[in-house]
Amino acid sequence: MKTLKFLLILLLVVSCGRKKNHPYTFYYWKTQLKLDQEEKKALDKASVPYVYTRFFDIDKIGGQFQPVAVITKDKSFQTDKQIVPTVFITNQSMYRISSDEIRFLAKNIHNLIQKKSKEYGLKISNEIQIDCDWTAGTRNDYFKFLKELKKVSGKEITCTLRLHQVKDKNQTGVPPVEKVYLMCYSTSSPLENSNKNSILDVTILKSYLSKLEDYPVKKIEVALPIYSWGIVTNHLEKHKLINALSRKDLENPGFKKISDNEVEITKDGFYFGSFLSKGFRIKVEEISDEQLEDVVRFLEKKIPDFNVIYYQLDSKFVSNREF
Repeated sequence: MKTLKFLLILLLVVSCGRKKNHPYTFYYWKTQLKLDQEEKKALDKASVPYVYTRFFDIDKIGGQFQPVAVITKDKSFQTDKQIVPTVFITNQSMYRISSDEIRFLAKNIHNLIQKKSKEYGLKISNEIQIDCDWTAGTRNDYFKFLKELKKVSGKEITCTLRLHQVKDKNQTGVPPVEKVYLMCYSTSSPLENSNKNSILDVTILKSYLSKLEDYPVKKIEVALPIYSWGIVTNHLEKHKLINALSRKDLENPGFKKISDNEVEITKDGFYFGSFLSKGFRIKVEEISDEQLEDVVRFLEKKIPDFNVIYYQLDSKFVSNREF
């Protein structure tokens, strides 16, 4: 009897400690569609049969809607995954937009997605994802646009959901979609002087999502960051970003170490494609597996089941990483 009791306790401990695996895939966010061997290997291993692929951005320039940085395709971009076309729309595009402009925008976004899919022979899914950091001032027109796009395209329309849009849902509203993608990154601006990690500060994330279980849209997928960057600060305390830097990049004889993730430049020179002067500082922000696991454990208490979409598919971020 004692042996049986011990085995039951042991089984309970093991099962409670076991990590739950969530189906996962990636965002692909480069203007030219191409895959190197590391990226192809990571994508082939992904357990979700989709890859979320940015097709273009939409901005309003001189009063005119314009597609920006429309994708091109290299022959190396071959995958069995279905492509989910993703379109980023600036929030300013939704300010004071008329009903005619909403119809025009929805129709032209759908047409351009269809055109590029056909041109490049892409196997697209029945979903279009819209990424927009809408606010209380643009919510009504943005939500009308989402409905119009659904009507025009006949497809499932989904959208991204930022942390502040969960916390302030009474002000920013709830989008008229059946599925949202919760962006668990960009917890603060990298261009502010702060000792926090601007990509992901888990404490900030938890405070913004403390009532996530009450969010009216119940189908929530989770976007997690695997990217990194370097924040360069000059003598005037102005900042700029250098994409995809890691702590290893800070090991340079021209740098003086300030902390584990920050250095001061001791010699003028070209570093990472930019001319940087003596006295400039570089702080690297990257995300550990422990941080991601902490976020996932927290979210499991809030939403019962979810897929993970890692941002983003790039050999710099997927090499030697277990998913």
